[in-house]
Amino acid sequence: MRPVTQYVSVDPARPDPEVIACAARIIREGGLVAFPTETVYGLGANAFDPAAVAGVFRAKGRPSDNPLIVHIAGTDDLEIAARAVPEKARKLGASFWPGPLTMVLVASPGVPRVTSGGLATVAVRVPAHPVATALIRASGTPVAAPSANRSGRPSPTNARHVLEDLDGRIDMILDGGPCTVGVESSVIDLTGDPPVLLRPGGLSRSSIEAVIGDIRTLEQAPEAANRSPGTRYRHYAPKARVILAGPGEVAREVARHLSDGRRVGVMAVHPVPGGRAGLSVRMMSADPAGYARELFAALREMDDLNCEVIVAETVDERGLGSAVMDRLRRASQGDSAGPSQGS
Repeated sequence: MRPVTQYVSVDPARPDPEVIACAARIIREGGLVAFPTETVYGLGANAFDPAAVAGVFRAKGRPSDNPLIVHIAGTDDLEIAARAVPEKARKLGASFWPGPLTMVLVASPGVPRVTSGGLATVAVRVPAHPVATALIRASGTPVAAPSANRSGRPSPTNARHVLEDLDGRIDMILDGGPCTVGVESSVIDLTGDPPVLLRPGGLSRSSIEAVIGDIRTLEQAPEAANRSPGTRYRHYAPKARVILAGPGEVAREVARHLSDGRRVGVMAVHPVPGGRAGLSVRMMSADPAGYARELFAALREMDDLNCEVIVAETVDERGLGSAVMDRLRRASQGDSAGPSQGS
């Protein structure tokens, strides 16, 4: 029998202690609670309770070899989840935690294999959100939390997205309003030297390198891919087909698919003529940080409008643009505009 999902609104800056205590009790008793972070909403369980963590995988329909991120309340708790922590990790933690950075480290003996995806490593971060911090502290345990959506779907950046995907599958949703970053954390593997950026996210590569020096990318170290969430399976995908188009290609792609009788959605940075039957236009921020905040909500909006094709205008890959383009490429599965592309 599926649980009845409690939906509770909380002040994102000063969450009600009684509400947090109720949510923390659910975590301690092996239940599942969705909660806001600065990046996306997370689906939390006691990271050290294998049965609870297995429930996260069931609720999401997530492959069991896809590791989870363990959320801790502060850097003082790092050794609960990880051991042999290198100096570069400590420097990054001092500079960017709480914040949108996940570090892959050697797992402590107590981390269940279901949490680490069967690996000897563990992904750890300190979220920068008062609700998340309060929940972790009140739970008295690190909280394993992937994004609070059905596996493969666009990540949730507000509580309504969580309700759409997980109503009746989890115990509680804490609605703390929209997420301020809007894309997941950057993930860096610090188990070797030089470190490897496994997933671009809410913290830029240049910011990381300013603290610890040169790092490699996943393209330069593909053998590290299995250590990070969100690198091996289809992610961030709406129901509609997603096609990436440069600024000069958007109008052509829109016209081509409208002429085929398809319902077309456009995520555009530059103006696109509207008012045509079957066309829905969502203007996106030209600033990569703004685009990132709007990205997943825009993909879900296009699904709500029953679009069959989404033409997404690409952005510059500097700064947060790298994370935006990573998510768009995964959503599109490499489908880009071009003269030889089939319809």
